[in-house]
Amino acid sequence: MRLLHTSDWHLGQHFMGKSRQAEHQALIDWLLDQVEAQSVDAVLIAGDLFDTGTPPSYARELYNQLVVRLHAAGVALLLLGGNHDSPATLNESRELFARLGATVVAAAGDDPAAQVVVLPRRGGGAGCVVCAVPFVRPRDVLRSQAGQSADDKQLSLQQAIERHYAAVHAAAQAEIAALPGRLPIVATGHLTTVGASASEAVREIYVGALEAFPTAAFPPADYIALGHIHRPQKVGGLEHVRYSGSPLPLGFDEAKQQKEVLLVDLDADGLQAVTPLPVPRFQGLVAIAGNLDSLSGAIGAAAAEGTRERPAWLEITVADDDYLADLPARIEALTDGWPVEVLRIRRQRGDAVARLAATAGETLAELEPDEVFARRLEHEALDDALRAELTGRYRAVVAGLRGDDA
Repeated sequence: MRLLHTSDWHLGQHFMGKSRQAEHQALIDWLLDQVEAQSVDAVLIAGDLFDTGTPPSYARELYNQLVVRLHAAGVALLLLGGNHDSPATLNESRELFARLGATVVAAAGDDPAAQVVVLPRRGGGAGCVVCAVPFVRPRDVLRSQAGQSADDKQLSLQQAIERHYAAVHAAAQAEIAALPGRLPIVATGHLTTVGASASEAVREIYVGALEAFPTAAFPPADYIALGHIHRPQKVGGLEHVRYSGSPLPLGFDEAKQQKEVLLVDLDADGLQAVTPLPVPRFQGLVAIAGNLDSLSGAIGAAAAEGTRERPAWLEITVADDDYLADLPARIEALTDGWPVEVLRIRRQRGDAVARLAATAGETLAELEPDEVFARRLEHEALDDALRAELTGRYRAVVAGLRGDDA
């Protein structure tokens, strides 16, 4: 059984006034080519198919096209709802798409068996059983209680989600018992796990929702296909727990990432291999920084990612010369004649001043320790790995202190 794991397509994204329609169309064309070339049996999209709950008509057309073309190729599709997706929007075509070999699980429900999906192999017969858990909203699994602290609510939600996974896993085992032979189990999720590295394009899941779900709380599964974090990665170094990441860069901070989808090979003995499949860049997206003297060369290098028909999109952060009032005009002169389009100009010191001004009226007494730590990190130029490590160490120290106080 070969599964293609992807997530976070964000169809319909309006990116700084630009449509991503052409990129998503190119992505679908490329994906269908890979499905054939790599002999994929089923495609799994782990949430956030759409960017908003009310996607534009062209985004729905792309979705419909994907379903129809995968059906024509004899490839099953499993689609999970994400925090950006509207369950009502996904469910409106669920029964129709079921006739085309596509299974939609838009939201967590009361019946665990409804979230158990048997994915077939192309040649016929069951290939794997999926605990198809979408983005879990607190109201799906939890009833709030008066008087709970924020920490109590976090713990209650974590425990409720863990119970939900356990119930779906038990239903999956019952399904396997009724089928001939041993089938591998795949679990899904659209959430943040402990140790995952995010990006600025990942918006908060839900006010008051779970910050990070412990990896150990997932049910035993041969492979765990995750969505929500846009950076492709293993979780906690575990081979079988993976974020595929988004196939397109959804923010300038993702511009240097190599995007990918994952080919997951499973058989009766479990997980055999996970193979990253690099996704081509369909639209030049480049973030550059420097003073006016150095920017000219950087703009020329960025132009290599664009064409006259499809210029590269730029974010330019200006240092040293960022005080100049005519900065936009100077940037325009530097880019004149190059196949680039500037979508955002940032003034390095101006951004820092704005952040300081926004907090000037606050005192330490008004802030929680977590807020002080987070704001201190904002003033450091750290890579994502080091930032995540420091945050993890901080939380471990705080947890230890709270344990001592208890």
